Amino acid sequence: MNTPTLPILVLYYSRQGATRKLAELIAQGIESVSGCEAVLRTVPAVSAVSEATEPAVPNSGAPYVELADLENCAGLALGSPTRFGNMAAPLKYFIDGSSAQWLSGALAGKPACVFTSTGSLHGGQESTLLSMMLPLLHHGMLVLGLPYSEPALMTTASGGSPYGATHWSGIAGDKHISEDTRLLAIALGKRLATAARKLHS
Repeated sequence: MNTPTLPILVLYYSRQGATRKLAELIAQGIESVSGCEAVLRTVPAVSAVSEATEPAVPNSGAPYVELADLENCAGLALGSPTRFGNMAAPLKYFIDGSSAQWLSGALAGKPACVFTSTGSLHGGQESTLLSMMLPLLHHGMLVLGLPYSEPALMTTASGGSPYGATHWSGIAGDKHISEDTRLLAIALGKRLATAARKLHS
């Protein structure tokens, strides 16, 4: 009997590419778990200028997310750059439009995790992670963090938190992902996929 592949949604917004790199590492961790597949999706930018629009298909990177992606996923990793200690507006705009999925319980009981990147050291990383958890809790998701059994969590000087994977990209976005950050992002994806696999069985 063939076991169905579980789609794990990695949903992120990335302006300069740092959060996207974290998303790709989390996807790598997801796909290290047998029977799990990472589904990378992003959201279009929003603008106060009413005439400004994004192309129907992104010029690069992951496709735009659809609400059906939330309904069909077995788990969710949610990522955003930090905006004054909170998630970026484009990601929140999409989440704010998921009332129908909240009412139907489409995400209830599914595992989830969060991740972020900042231009300044720390820069509101933990408050951003915590604020991203709030809508997931309202959706009834089972929110996972990173346990201290991950050795890199005790040695990192560049990113990583018990609340989720983080990265310090620098003001110019020129700081590369450190080895500790890489290990923690992969570990978070693996933990999410392992939880989804156990819950699904």
